[in-house]
Amino acid sequence: MIQRVSNEVWAFDCEWVPDLQAGRLIYGFPPDAPDKDVLEEMWRAGGATPENPQPFLRTIYCRIASIALIRRHVTEKGEVELSLKWLPANPDNPADRDEASILRLFLQEGLGRFSGNGASKNKVQLVGFNSRNADLRILLQRAIVKGLSLPAFCDRMDVKPWESQDVDLMEMVAGFGKNYMVSLNDIARLCGIPGKIGTSGDDVCGLWFSGNYRKIVEYNCFDAMTTYLVWLRLAYFSGRFSRQEYEEEQHRLRTMLEKMSQTPEGAYIQTYLDEWDRLSQCQRDG
Repeated sequence: MIQRVSNEVWAFDCEWVPDLQAGRLIYGFPPDAPDKDVLEEMWRAGGATPENPQPFLRTIYCRIASIALIRRHVTEKGEVELSLKWLPANPDNPADRDEASILRLFLQEGLGRFSGNGASKNKVQLVGFNSRNADLRILLQRAIVKGLSLPAFCDRMDVKPWESQDVDLMEMVAGFGKNYMVSLNDIARLCGIPGKIGTSGDDVCGLWFSGNYRKIVEYNCFDAMTTYLVWLRLAYFSGRFSRQEYEEEQHRLRTMLEKMSQTPEGAYIQTYLDEWDRLSQCQRDG
């Protein structure tokens, strides 16, 4: 289970969508080919069926649409600070949605800022759900495609899984075989934590190509909040927090989210808080 809690924890989640430029290059479409034709060919080549018209595409054929995270930072005085971060910072600004910019801000100016030399060269403890085989892998692939140079991120990816301080929650709670598989939504809801609320990963592509970029970011932020709360539960389970500390950690997140929900750009967070209340009540009644 979780062996230690770093002073710099990022519970993160990524969203991605088919990259039409990749579709044009891989399947030989001319630059002026209609987006609809390219997308339909990508689905077809990916194994689309009437029952599953939008199959999961290889990550190399997709582009990063959004990254969100809860940052838990312990100051030199031992005080815990929480914040919610997301990219693109302004989803409605085309420049902010540039994939290379998103990757650079997260991997180079974000993670890279906390990299150094020696044993502490990767000071950020990344927490995700299926992050080792999905989120981190697509970040690596797309950073290469976009021509970035990220030595510190390469060092992180080169570490053997059993030597890494990063946490993949799915690896911890899921075993081998379909009967043991766990989704973030399922384990969260059973723990009294909000999972999917109105939007799922299957909706992201439609939101992107209809221009509803802000909704993707909001959905992404919900998943980051859920990932953080599930991580707190596992950290408590493995003895990293006492019961009192665990309750204090949840309260700290709750307070931060309530404050953000009172701002115009964070008003959507109230939906998450309401669902958290409902599920918590269900657990108490059960």
